[in-house]
Amino acid sequence: MQSRCLRFVPEDGMKVIAQGRVAVYEPRGEYQLVLDYLEPLGIGALALAFEQLKRKLAAQGLFDPSIKKPLPYLPQRVAVITSPTGAAIRDFLRVIRRRFSNLEIIIVPVKVQGEGAAAEIASALNLVNRSLNVDVVVLTRGGGSLEDLWAFNEEAVALAIRSSRVPVVSAVGHEVDLTISDLVADLRAPTPSAAAELLVVEKEMLKERLCDMRGRLLSGMTGTLFRLQQRMGSVVRRMRDPRRRLADLWLRLDERRTRLARAADSMIRGRKNRLQYERRALFFNSPVHRISLLRQRISFHARSMGLQASGRLKEYRMRLSLAAARLKDVNPASILAKGFSITRKLPEGVILKRASDVEPGAKISVTLTRGELECLVERVK
Repeated sequence: MQSRCLRFVPEDGMKVIAQGRVAVYEPRGEYQLVLDYLEPLGIGALALAFEQLKRKLAAQGLFDPSIKKPLPYLPQRVAVITSPTGAAIRDFLRVIRRRFSNLEIIIVPVKVQGEGAAAEIASALNLVNRSLNVDVVVLTRGGGSLEDLWAFNEEAVALAIRSSRVPVVSAVGHEVDLTISDLVADLRAPTPSAAAELLVVEKEMLKERLCDMRGRLLSGMTGTLFRLQQRMGSVVRRMRDPRRRLADLWLRLDERRTRLARAADSMIRGRKNRLQYERRALFFNSPVHRISLLRQRISFHARSMGLQASGRLKEYRMRLSLAAARLKDVNPASILAKGFSITRKLPEGVILKRASDVEPGAKISVTLTRGELECLVERVK
């Protein structure tokens, strides 16, 4: 038996009713059971498959109330995914026309039972989210057996409902019928008619509420206007004459203008005095003035240095004259000019101070004031 045709998943220890034939696998000599039909003992295959899928989706969190989206209070456009020829759409439209005829209904036709119905429903949900600008999606069909409603128990439909960005209302079968789509949807309605009643409020009731709210609003506005008029009258009575207010303001303005003028004059005088002081300080510290002072100091120091140099020159000249006279007195030429001479022993050139330093026959040199004599010693005394 092909496992993809099974509605439920066989588990270990499960008691089942099977119908098929025995076959032999000759290469290994093994017997095989080829089943044509299989269902759980004591419960239908669809009921078991429903419970298994319910447990699986619950474990994934698809039934969590916290992730369900709220429905808008007064939707303008509604997409209805259903069979266009079934009784469900007629009941839905009849209630909508009676309660609120202005609502725009877009019917998305699909198969609601049989082979391929689940794929069409999931595709229609994706189409509505992708291409239609609606406020609510209603997934509905009339009553039937568990097998008739099985398209709404498929996992593909449950995942498409949960991934929808538009709130989804599930109204499948009668009130006693419960499908996976009812558990996953953002709101479950017992019947298609109940879905229409839950989706929109009755137009007459809405009109009555609007009239009541308008009356209360007018009453509140009238009372508020009356209180405001009373407050305005009280304020007007307490309000001073604007002309007196303006006169007082003009007086205060003149006083402040006078004070401002005085303060400005005082500030200008202070700034002028400071400017004069800064100007004098700038003059005394200006490069031209400092250069003039330096020139005066240089001239004074030049005269002082000239006087000091003249005095020093006179002093040095006197000292030079004295030194020259002293030098003249000790100059050998001056001594020689007085008749003295200098005698040297030749060839050594040693000055002779005693006659005993030479012997007869020695050569000597005698230096006079002018000229020099070479002599031969004949006798030593």
